[in-house]
Amino acid sequence: MYCRDTSKGRCIWCMLFADDIALIDDTRSGFNARLDIWRQTLESKGFKLSKTKTEYLECKFSDGTHDADIEVKLDAQVIPKRASYKYIGSIIQGNGEIDEDVAHHIGAGWMKWRFASGILCDKNVPLRLKGKFYRVVVQPAMLYGAECWPVKNSHLQKMRVAEMRMLRWMCGYTRRDRIKNKAIRDRVGVASVENKMWESRLRWFGHVKRRRIDAPVMRCERLAMESLRRGRGRPKKYCGEVIRHDMVLLQLTEDMTLDRRVWRSRIKVEG
Repeated sequence: MYCRDTSKGRCIWCMLFADDIALIDDTRSGFNARLDIWRQTLESKGFKLSKTKTEYLECKFSDGTHDADIEVKLDAQVIPKRASYKYIGSIIQGNGEIDEDVAHHIGAGWMKWRFASGILCDKNVPLRLKGKFYRVVVQPAMLYGAECWPVKNSHLQKMRVAEMRMLRWMCGYTRRDRIKNKAIRDRVGVASVENKMWESRLRWFGHVKRRRIDAPVMRCERLAMESLRRGRGRPKKYCGEVIRHDMVLLQLTEDMTLDRRVWRSRIKVEG
């Protein structure tokens, strides 16, 4: 379960204990006990937790149901449950999917596009300059947080469609002009969003692998979920699976991450 105070946008997990916190019981009764300890700890440090604005998100790592009749409470106030919420610019879903996050960042990209439309749609501005402006202003908004996305083909297709609409609009073309996507990209000098996504994933992967063994991010990577019951069908896609596919595609090994200069040169995407 995750919890946050929406009045200040702070995640309680990030505000409190780091190294010596015990693992939380996966039942709601156990979470209530731990939440009461957090409240007391915050109050002892001068913080006050809003009982009316606090929400919680339950991440279901297995198909088992636990304590469906027990409510999560802060003191005597019942905390409402959310299926997803926005945290540091990303949409976190309780079911572990990224559909809402992808849609949110596509919308963020279009918002940046509208702000910059005076330049991107100006016929007097060279296409290459428009492409540079796009890479600096619009593309980062669309790819924010994509380093850890377990992307599926459906997500990639949505990103491709949104980006190509922007690039064609920049060039003053529509699909009726029957100009290939590759030709459009060559004119503005923008690489495909798919390639930029695996570049950002591998850049972050190399950064993590070069950290010390006792770094928090490395400790999280070694976490193992036990006593979980997986549902029927294909297992959920995880970021590690996507990264392994990228490394096989580019013929990379984990040992290459130790040399930052070599690693960056191997994963660099022009445009």
